[in-house]
Amino acid sequence: MSPTIEITFTLNGMPKRISVDPTLSTLVMLREILGLTGTKYGCGEGECGACTILVDGKSANACLMFAADCDGRAIVTIEGVAIDRSADGLRQAFVDHGGVQCGFCTPGMVVQAKHTLDKQPHADRATIKRGLEGNICRCTGYKKIVDAVAAVSGTNS
Repeated sequence: MSPTIEITFTLNGMPKRISVDPTLSTLVMLREILGLTGTKYGCGEGECGACTILVDGKSANACLMFAADCDGRAIVTIEGVAIDRSADGLRQAFVDHGGVQCGFCTPGMVVQAKHTLDKQPHADRATIKRGLEGNICRCTGYKKIVDAVAAVSGTNS
């Protein structure tokens, strides 16, 4: 039996205290221990963005982060964005602009888009594209996703 460590953190606004194996990834902790399956396993190498979460307000790949590194931090997953009233327009824009097709990349894409708009609420299309770099979508071709984020930022043209 491997040793565990106790960590305390805030998850989607709620305090959490759990024991984890020191080698466990944040992605596995979220999905398998905490049951938050919105954060997806894509590549496991930090290349696809399917597992994007916010850590203390900055985007991170949950597959590359040890669960132990969550100790004392504020973590937001797609489930947290789903209950964030300030993100209602962003989520709806993804639907309205067809930025959702198969849906696999959508949680990471929405979290990354929220991060981009939190940093720059009136981001232009070039900034949006840079902000979404690292999040791969195999279905939409990105135009509809960028259109959705641009609609929220007010730079739709």
